[in-house]
Amino acid sequence: MKKYVFDSYALIAFFENEPAAEKVESFLKEVLEGKARGFMSVINWGEVYYATSRAYDEKVAKGVIQEIENYPLEIVEADQNLTLEAAKLKARYSIAYADCFALALAKIKKAELITGDPEFRKAAGEKVKIRWLS
Repeated sequence: MKKYVFDSYALIAFFENEPAAEKVESFLKEVLEGKARGFMSVINWGEVYYATSRAYDEKVAKGVIQEIENYPLEIVEADQNLTLEAAKLKARYSIAYADCFALALAKIKKAELITGDPEFRKAAGEKVKIRWLS
């Protein structure tokens, strides 16, 4: 079965109805139909909240978080194993620490990372398949 890790970039693009929204919707549809498993780090889940809250307000952010709950995405807690893997990635690459959690989760789950964030290009040496949204 396919496995996808959704970066905050992907879900923000989806909820903001950005040009990449249709691509994200197709991956979410696969998860909804049971054709794939979907994951998201709790760190990236929090990014969706704060980015939405900053752009709009807390009420809109809470609504987006509730919408995420409508999808069968497994929100993965940042345990020691995931945090250590993210820290190793941060030490190797000049990318945001929160992005390291998405990349680390994709490595651990052997999943494809769904993102359009160009910062992930810096980690091209990692053995993670990235499904680019842009």
